[in-house]
Amino acid sequence: MSCACGQNHNHAPPPILGGEEIPLEKPLVSLTGRLICKDAAQMMLAMDLLTEHVALSRAEPGNLRFDLWQSEDPLVWELNELYAGDEAFEAHRARLEHSRWGRESHGIGRDFTRSDPLPRIRAELAHDRAAVSDLLARAFDGPAEARLVEALRGAGDLALSLVAEAEGTVIGHIALSPLAAEGPALALAPLAVHPAVQSRGIGTALVRAALAAFDDHTIVVLGDPAYYRRFGFVPADLESPYAGPHLMALGPRLPAGSRIVHAPAFAGL
Repeated sequence: MSCACGQNHNHAPPPILGGEEIPLEKPLVSLTGRLICKDAAQMMLAMDLLTEHVALSRAEPGNLRFDLWQSEDPLVWELNELYAGDEAFEAHRARLEHSRWGRESHGIGRDFTRSDPLPRIRAELAHDRAAVSDLLARAFDGPAEARLVEALRGAGDLALSLVAEAEGTVIGHIALSPLAAEGPALALAPLAVHPAVQSRGIGTALVRAALAAFDDHTIVVLGDPAYYRRFGFVPADLESPYAGPHLMALGPRLPAGSRIVHAPAFAGL
């Protein structure tokens, strides 16, 4: 959508309460508040500066969200920002000192509140779909995994789709889909975490949540053995186009050498 300030907005939905909280050694940084212009001249200045300011802020490696929209009062902009942590937030502030926004916007009032949220795991909701696709494209540096999840969802083959969400922003995702096998079985793929918050336990929490939801199923993954061994995955002796050292399984043992077939969407990878 666009508003009177001329920005194209992609506002995060409100956070969904509930779900398992993910403990982080270093929390995220959230900033909410307002930019307040004293007159029409300042409003015009803000409108001139904000397009570049928003684009540069969103491009920062540690930025997870930067939403800015003009309120019903045209002199006031509402602001909602999320950063990977203190270092990312301080890097944002340091960049502002040398930016056009930092040099020319001193007269515009600020009214901000900072918080240090922790992400939570919950089921994917309909309004998450675009955010999940964007996350997957970021995490995998391309659209293939996003298309896979969209195809699984469209075919009704998402047995489980969980997100890690912080303040309404999706920063992690995991999917399980049905496998044709000689016993109840599911494929774990893909698993994604925003690049700015990888290696902080979010992926581990998502995997554990997915495994707990289907502890009576065999879960099969094609992935890094060094990563998935920590959950108890072992090499899988199964007939599959993906057979090899990276095909691993956890849970009730399927017969050795038996065949598994992934959902049709995987043929598009």
